[in-house]
Amino acid sequence: MTTLAHRNGRAATAGELAPLAFAGYAHFTAMQVRGGRIRGLDLHLERLRFASVELFGRALPDDRVRSLLRAALEASPPDVSLTATVHAAPGEFTAGEAAELDVLVRTGPPASGPSGPLALTTVEYERVLPAVKHVGEVAKTYFMRRAVRDGFDDAAFVDRRGRFSEATIWNLAFWDGDAVVWPDAAMLVGTTMGIVRRRLDGLGVPQRVQEVTPADVPDLAGAAVMNSWTPGVAVHRIGSAPVPEAPRFLELLHAAYQAEPLIEP
Repeated sequence: MTTLAHRNGRAATAGELAPLAFAGYAHFTAMQVRGGRIRGLDLHLERLRFASVELFGRALPDDRVRSLLRAALEASPPDVSLTATVHAAPGEFTAGEAAELDVLVRTGPPASGPSGPLALTTVEYERVLPAVKHVGEVAKTYFMRRAVRDGFDDAAFVDRRGRFSEATIWNLAFWDGDAVVWPDAAMLVGTTMGIVRRRLDGLGVPQRVQEVTPADVPDLAGAAVMNSWTPGVAVHRIGSAPVPEAPRFLELLHAAYQAEPLIEP
């Protein structure tokens, strides 16, 4: 399928898209759409509201955003990957306030992520405005490519205190044999992570937030990464330390995600 691009609810022209190729002051959310419906729609809307207020001082009403999502989906196949990006003029390197917020909605082929298991190297790195899913993050691709060059599949980030936070385009989840352990550090809390956490509660699965460091890896009973593609890809090595297979852990992550209903925008 070809990629669709809508700006504020209608097909975007080349002239409208050209400036966005160089836009570095914007934020977005990404999702998988199945049958024209979305899991965790409330979390995506909350993410866009929060980031818009943080970057622009105000946000579009949820009803407006939902109408823009619908317009793009009505022109797309039922199963797609969708990205909604919010930006405004004037853009970066200016102190002027945003006049109007623009929304670019793009759809493309559906995705489900790698099959895994993955080997992750560790990199000391902290994202600027970690709670905002903003554009222009060259470090993510840079560290992923360096990881592949060094014989890994991707990279996990540790902060200046030596704690795991997230990975390049992933959230991290760990398993102690009984409970899901989420890392305690500044990070972007992904929408899939939010879905899994609330559905694990509903399934009665124990979970907790605690600091996890590379020194703790040998004691882990399992590890996984997740993002908008998938609720769980197994990790079998972090740095030089192997991580045990944990099929029950992966089953719980996927079951929690599947328990979340698909909703039309």
